[in-house]
Amino acid sequence: MKPISAITASDLKQLRYILHDIDDTITNDGKLLPESYAALWELSRAGFKVIPVTGRPAGWCDMILRQWPVDAVIGENGAFVDYFEGDTKKRFFHPAVPKERLSEKLNEIKEACLKEVPGCRVSKDQSYRICDLAIDFNEDVHLGLEAAEEIRAIAERFGAVAKVSSIHVNIWFGDYTKVGMAELFLRQQLGEDRLEDKVLFFGDSPNDEPMFARFPLTVGVANIRPFAESLSHLPAFVTEGEGGFGFAEAAKLLTRLKKG
Repeated sequence: MKPISAITASDLKQLRYILHDIDDTITNDGKLLPESYAALWELSRAGFKVIPVTGRPAGWCDMILRQWPVDAVIGENGAFVDYFEGDTKKRFFHPAVPKERLSEKLNEIKEACLKEVPGCRVSKDQSYRICDLAIDFNEDVHLGLEAAEEIRAIAERFGAVAKVSSIHVNIWFGDYTKVGMAELFLRQQLGEDRLEDKVLFFGDSPNDEPMFARFPLTVGVANIRPFAESLSHLPAFVTEGEGGFGFAEAAKLLTRLKKG
């Protein structure tokens, strides 16, 4: 990983889209900082299309699209994208999202997790979700990554997909991912090609690794460092600051380079 200061104007020549994770990438201790919120405005005003890519629920995504300076929101780990077409708010589901939401199977997984992993809990944002189950191991409880791996193993035992973020284990049925939805939305809905030149992604944790692998222009905020040895695909650049401070640090550099 190179320091973010090593990025150049030539790296950004074709850049149009800034994709970013939310939790612990633009937040610190669960809070959206004034620095990181201002950075979203800086990037938007500089002409970049800003798209959060998150495991957070549908209800949050609707609010984010309406209240933040963003152009779309990829939610629930790639299940859907919320965006505006003119003045009309739309939700585009990934074709692999099951027609039936499989709530009974997810409920079985929930009960197994609560029984087998002491201290874990259903995330407090679960009531705003439509496609997945989120088990909290590090947001309102603090159990560590060993517990997260136990939760993931339980979900996979039931045949579900499970991804570990910095706070939750997100569990769902259907062959879709954050990176798959990002590609599908940009190509099919926005008509883009040669995404390698046009996309930069910010992330902070192992569940962002597929995005780090897919796009050449990627930035990890400093709290990615403890995971570096466990990742096969690292971000190309890393910030000095953690979370929202690192995001703001990089945004200032990107907007300055864009302006020349």
